[in-house]
Amino acid sequence: MDDYFLKYENRTPEPPLAYSAPRELLWQFLATIALVVGAWYIWWRWTASLNTDAMWFAVPLVVAETCAFIGMVLFVFNLWKDNPIEIIAPPATLNDIVPGHPDGARPLIIDVMFATYNEDPELVRLGIINAKAITYPHPIDIRIHILDDGRREEMRTVTEAEGANYIARTTNEGFKAGNLRHAMEQTSGDLIIICDADTRPFKTILENTLGYFKDPKMAWVQTPQWFYDLPDGVALPDLLERRFGTNGAKLGRAVETVVGPVQIGTDPFVSDPKMFYDIIQRRRNWANASFCCGAGSIHRREAVMEAALRSFGAKVEIRTYATEEVITVTSKERDIAPDLMDAIRTEAAATEILTPYRFHVSEDIYTSIVLHSDRERGWKSKMHPIVESKMLSPQDLLTWTVQRYKYAGGSLDILMNDNPLFRRGLTFSQRMMYAATFYSYLAPIWNIIFLLAPIIYLFTGISPVSAYSADFFWHLIPFLVTLELAMMVGAWGVSGYAAKSSYLSFFPLGMRAIWSVLRGEQISFKVTPKVRQSGNFLGLVKPQIGVVILTGVATVWAVGALTLGTTNHSATGVVSNVLWGFNNCLAMAGIIAAALWVPETNDESETT
Repeated sequence: MDDYFLKYENRTPEPPLAYSAPRELLWQFLATIALVVGAWYIWWRWTASLNTDAMWFAVPLVVAETCAFIGMVLFVFNLWKDNPIEIIAPPATLNDIVPGHPDGARPLIIDVMFATYNEDPELVRLGIINAKAITYPHPIDIRIHILDDGRREEMRTVTEAEGANYIARTTNEGFKAGNLRHAMEQTSGDLIIICDADTRPFKTILENTLGYFKDPKMAWVQTPQWFYDLPDGVALPDLLERRFGTNGAKLGRAVETVVGPVQIGTDPFVSDPKMFYDIIQRRRNWANASFCCGAGSIHRREAVMEAALRSFGAKVEIRTYATEEVITVTSKERDIAPDLMDAIRTEAAATEILTPYRFHVSEDIYTSIVLHSDRERGWKSKMHPIVESKMLSPQDLLTWTVQRYKYAGGSLDILMNDNPLFRRGLTFSQRMMYAATFYSYLAPIWNIIFLLAPIIYLFTGISPVSAYSADFFWHLIPFLVTLELAMMVGAWGVSGYAAKSSYLSFFPLGMRAIWSVLRGEQISFKVTPKVRQSGNFLGLVKPQIGVVILTGVATVWAVGALTLGTTNHSATGVVSNVLWGFNNCLAMAGIIAAALWVPETNDESETT
C-alpha cells in the first residue's frame, strides 16, 4: 500500500464557520446591491454598448455575460441564508427516531457500509479500525460491512480478521448503486452510513449526527468530506531560493510583504471542499435542499426503501400500460381479460429492478432529488456542519480529471433526462437550489467566450463594445466591485480565488462532458484511483496552455500595433484586455502547474 498519507495522521480538520447574524445581514445587503448594479450593467450592455459594426463578436460576449449573471443570481439565492450550528442530543432507542414502533425500546442498529472495488485492502482496513472505534452515549448495535465488488480473497481475509462482515455479489450490475442495493438486501440496520474505500470515520460521527433523525421525516444527513492528505506546500521564498538562490528568496519575501504568505503546491488540484460543504451545501438547509454526496452520509433505511418501492411501482404501471396499449392496438380489442392483465403486470414487475439507489453515475444526487420530490412523505435532508470523517484527495491530474468528469457528466445527464426543474413535488426553493448546481456545469460554454474575447481584440483591434470609454467603465467597475465585496462577505472565512480560477480553467473537461451527454453517451462508472498515477499529464491541459500562449502572443502583437499606430487598437482597449487576459492566464496557470506537480519526497518539507 502507498502509505504516503500516514505522515498526516495527526491532522485535525478546521472547525466549521461560525454563524453570524450581523454578517448575514451585511451579506444580504451587499448581495442585493450587487444584483441591482449587475442588472443595470446587463441592461446597459444590451441597449447601449454593442458595437454594431461587429455584431458577430458583440452579441456572443453579451450573451455570455448574461448567462454568467443568471448564474450569479442562482448563486446568491443559494448563499442567501444560513442557520446557527446546533447539535441535537442523540437518540437512545429506536422509538426516538421511529415513534410508535412495536420494537421501539431496543437500541438502534447502524449499518456502516464500505463500498470497494479494486482499492488496496490495507487501506480499507484503516477505515474498519476507525469504524470500530465509534463511540455513542447509549447502547447501540454498530455493524460494519465491506461491500466488495472486486470479489477478492485478500479483501475477505482483511474483513474477517477485523471482525467485519464481508458482502460480495456475482455481478457488478449498477456499479456502486447496485453494490449498495445488494448489501441492503443482506442487512437490516435502521440507519446506514455510506463510506468509500478510503473513508475514515471519526468516533463522533454517530453522537453528533443521529440527533437529526429524531425528526421522523429526516431521510439523510450529509457530513462534510475532508481531505486530510492535502500537501503542506512550500513557502514562496523557499521555493525561489531553491531555484534562484539568495536573490530568489529576497524576491519571494518582497512579494509576501505585499500580498501576505504564499504557499506553492498546498492544494494543487483545488481539492479542498470547504467552499462546497461549509458555504454552498450548508446554506441549502433553510430550503431543505442540501443533497447527498455519497461518502460520509447517514441514511434512514425506511426512506430509501420507501422511495425505491414508490419508483418501482410507478415504473411497473408505466410498463403495464405500455404493453396493454400495444395489445389493444394489435388485437383491436377494447378490453383485456383480467387474467391476461395480471400476467402482464407480473411480467412487468419481474422485468423492472428495485433500486434503492438509482443505477446512475451520480446516484447520490439522483436519490436526493427523488426523496425531496416525495411531497406526500415530506422527506427532509440536513447538511451537518462538522467534519466527521476523513478521506484521500486526488494525487495527480488524471485522477482529478476522472473524478470531475464523473461529477459533471452525471449532473448533466440528470439535467438532460430527468430535469428537476420540471419534476413534480419539489418546492420552488428546492428547484432553484438544484438549478444552481446543474446550471454551473453549463458554464464552460460561456467561459470559452470570456477566454477568447481578449485574444480576439488584442489580435484584431475589433471591439465587442462601442468604445472602451468612461461610460463603459462607469457601468462595469461598480458591478465588479460590489460583486467582489458581496462574495467576500458571503463566503467569509473561505478563500474564493482558487475556486473561481478552477471554475474557469475547467472548460475543456466541462465541454467534453456536455458534448458526451448531448450525444447520448453513457458517462463512465470508472472508479476514482486512490493512489498516484505516474506519467506526464501536460497532455491533459493542452487547451489551457493554448489559452496562455495565444494571450501572450496577442498581447505582444497589440502592444506593438499600438506603438506603431498600424491598427484600430486604443490604449484603454489594450490595457483593459491585457489585464483581462492576464487574469485568464493566472487561472490557467493553476491547472497547468497541477499537471506538473510531484509530491514532495523530502521529509523536511512535510509537517503535520
